[in-house]
Amino acid sequence: MTISTVGERARAFVPAPLPPAPPVDWTPELRNKFDQALLALGRLDSVSVLLPDTSLFIYMYVRKEAVLSSMIEGTQSSLSDLLLFELDEAPGAPLDDVREVSNYVAALNHGLQLLKDGLPLSLRLIREVHGTLLARGRGSTLTPGAFRRSQNWIGGTRPGNAAFVPPPAEAVLECMSQLERFLNDQPEPTPVLLKAALAHVQFETIHPFLDGNGRVGRLLITLLLCEQQVLREPMLYLSLYFKTHRRYYYELLNKVRETGDWEAWLDFFAEAVIVTATQAVETAQQLVALSKQDRDRINTLGRAASSALQIHRALMEHPLATSNSLVEKTGLTPATVNKSLANLERLGVVRELTAQKRNRLFSYHEYVDIMNRGTELPER
Repeated sequence: MTISTVGERARAFVPAPLPPAPPVDWTPELRNKFDQALLALGRLDSVSVLLPDTSLFIYMYVRKEAVLSSMIEGTQSSLSDLLLFELDEAPGAPLDDVREVSNYVAALNHGLQLLKDGLPLSLRLIREVHGTLLARGRGSTLTPGAFRRSQNWIGGTRPGNAAFVPPPAEAVLECMSQLERFLNDQPEPTPVLLKAALAHVQFETIHPFLDGNGRVGRLLITLLLCEQQVLREPMLYLSLYFKTHRRYYYELLNKVRETGDWEAWLDFFAEAVIVTATQAVETAQQLVALSKQDRDRINTLGRAASSALQIHRALMEHPLATSNSLVEKTGLTPATVNKSLANLERLGVVRELTAQKRNRLFSYHEYVDIMNRGTELPER
């Protein structure tokens, strides 16, 4: 479709509604890949049931995903930066970057809560998630929670030299309404993993917001899998895989738009699910093993073990902590917290990161190391 914007004419792309026509060519290889992806998701879902305290693991998984998804958009914030920010201490990290990552955590939690409250995956839910994502910091001036009313483009300095020009503003609502119908099985039911794969591309192609489209598009995958109860907990995040294969990912999106090659994209998406779900299972198993090993160590403390175990549990939820934050979290006295931290340090479970008398910062370092894999930042 030809548009006229910023004083020049350009070609904007308006996607056909889903499901694709002609339909996806299900070769035996592609079908097998999707079967493997569903098996990997099943294994991941069963791990969430076996975890001793799922909420602690989810708390960190969500934060890891927030860091990775924001990194794709160019933010320079590590997992440790985010954890420090949540303690009101983020030395050296660009504040806007950390706030952006923190907003992502809030957006995902808000979306999951809306689903729990019975709101279907809908335009309202997508707008609310977007509103939370851009509530503070960078992007907060770019109409959070509202579809765009002006033309945007990807790459280049203007639509005329852009790599891709999404639909014009006046077509956005209709395109998104068609996507909403598809998400809710109209005109026909679509298997959930296929639906997530197709809907992600469609959302990125419509690019309905002025900012935050990439992050909302990735959140959409997790929200859909949770809504359809393929996953009981939000434990699948494809951002690391997309980040690792970023150039190929963008190439595949463009191939769908230019030639309708859904099959290459679906093969990539299924591979992303298999690799990511398998890694998530391994990470969860490593964290369970670490937690058990450290609890066994702590149990050698005799009478001091009980309060040290409470501190250990708090550190599994938030593995960077000050003695003050642990007093608040556990309800133990400052003297008991400090004594427990000294015991945990002696056992090698925690490390003190600051050589200060007051406001000392402690790290459950092995736990952080396991969660950090794949989120390492280039040197600042």
